[in-house]
Amino acid sequence: MANDTYSVTAPSFTPAAGPGPVDHAADLHHRVEVALSDFVLTETAALLDVDHALEPLLAAARDAVLGGGKRVRPLFAYWGWRSVAGPDAPVQPVLPALAALELLHAFALVHDDVMDRSVTRRGRPTAHRALAAAHAGQRLRGDADRFGDAGAILVGDLCLVWADRLMGRAKVHSSALAGARAAYDRMRVEAIAGQFLDVLGDHARTWSPERALRTARLKTAGYTATWPLHYGAALAGATGTTFARGPLGRAYTRYGLAVGEAFQLRDDLLGLYGEPAVTGKPVGDDLGKPTMLLLLARAQASARQHAELDKLLAAEHPDVTRLGEVVRATGAAQRLSDMITERVADASAALADAPVDQPVRAALGELAAAVAWRAA
Repeated sequence: MANDTYSVTAPSFTPAAGPGPVDHAADLHHRVEVALSDFVLTETAALLDVDHALEPLLAAARDAVLGGGKRVRPLFAYWGWRSVAGPDAPVQPVLPALAALELLHAFALVHDDVMDRSVTRRGRPTAHRALAAAHAGQRLRGDADRFGDAGAILVGDLCLVWADRLMGRAKVHSSALAGARAAYDRMRVEAIAGQFLDVLGDHARTWSPERALRTARLKTAGYTATWPLHYGAALAGATGTTFARGPLGRAYTRYGLAVGEAFQLRDDLLGLYGEPAVTGKPVGDDLGKPTMLLLLARAQASARQHAELDKLLAAEHPDVTRLGEVVRATGAAQRLSDMITERVADASAALADAPVDQPVRAALGELAAAVAWRAA
């Protein structure tokens, strides 16, 4: 069910036409796609030569990486790099490291889908469902779902190894690559910690809004915006505590936290009010989770609304349309929308005095709004 109040049209990810550096950003999505395609197809072909029985694994990996996506993490990393490297630096030497973030993202999504028992991702079967179907199609022995789960875990693991391999192909000084790896390692550790809290939330008897935000910061904010910005800056040579504690590092941390939280809060809204044809996932896919949207709804609900929420969420097949109506009536959807607006404003404020040139500031401002109000 769509709701126009909470489905604001997202600005373009590409800044307005301008000087040289904007030309890099304008075709960055294409460059990343080409880099990923060349790398993944070469890697999968080599593995297929080892044994053709690997084809289901490799097909799932190809789909996980090349099956679409917004590619925002390489874009955040690009602007982090560009802000330090300057407007005239060629992007091609760092492109492998930028594209590697999409392999890390594929790893996280494939494993997340197994944990959440998700059926679709980007409008097609998730890796574990595709592998379960391959099991059935080949009439293999044993349980198809267990085979699918095991295979998907390996798909995610493969993507994580690929991310390391592709990052290592960046043609930058070894000290810059080591600095970028420090940011990369931190984003991986935080994402894993956040994912565990996400899983724990599915089973905990109580969950606070504060912990929901902490989960979002770890699981989403760090590896979506904050650390890609630091990672990109490190690729240009800005590394260590001097950068992190300096004006640009502090601005990127504040900006990334705000944007990452807005990204996750928007996910909550799309999970209940998004269009499946656009999001690629069914509405209500996260109803078992203590999302900020549902936590706010419970906190703001009247006694009657609280009772109806409990009944709807306890149902084996919840009436998602009615649930959306009740949540909206509590004011939670509007409050969440307001929280997103507040974070976009905070992201802009973080950039206001940051030591970056105007094209970088403008691009990051547009990017914050785009991911915060995206439709998918």
